[in-house]
Amino acid sequence: MDQFNLEIISPERSFLTKKDTDEVVIPGIEGYMGILKDHIPLISFLKPGIIDVKSKNENINFYVDDGIVEFKDNTLSILTSNIFDLRDVNKSKLDKIIKDTEEVLKKENIKDQERYILNQKIEVLNSIKFN
Repeated sequence: MDQFNLEIISPERSFLTKKDTDEVVIPGIEGYMGILKDHIPLISFLKPGIIDVKSKNENINFYVDDGIVEFKDNTLSILTSNIFDLRDVNKSKLDKIIKDTEEVLKKENIKDQERYILNQKIEVLNSIKFN
């Protein structure tokens, strides 16, 4: 079996636990990366993007704002402040998140790094909306 464990945790709850994961593609700060069984140990930060979880029975996609990823001993742990299943989202919810994010971008005292992350978030959410 070429499967590994996956756990996604948000401040509210344990969001997802799977023991039959074949591959996870994550939006790392350096770019998207794929994780397979026996990947080298890894700690990385997430940027806004899509987490693609593949297993024998299903593929699930989640939007994530940010987070920290750790892979060791064939367990991928993702800690994030905000995540949602793309199957549970609708256009009006996406429009509201985009509008709220655009309002934050209008602030004058925003740092370049934060501006980059917020623009990335808007870009990813718009791509979801038009798929």
